Amino acid sequence: MKNLVGQLKTDLDAFFKDAEAQIEKGNKAAGTRARKASLEIEKALKAFRKKSLESSKN
Repeated sequence: MKNLVGQLKTDLDAFFKDAEAQIEKGNKAAGTRARKASLEIEKALKAFRKKSLESSKN
């Protein structure tokens, strides 16, 4: 679970960096990277939810 949280943090940092570049500088490539990161974040959050529910049942 620690690895999952670490990966989420890394993905979120990358997302915010790219999203800000798109918003502030109009960088289209950064927007593409931000959208890709958002999909990875979504998958990681679902995995976290699943593991969290499993650990709460024990």
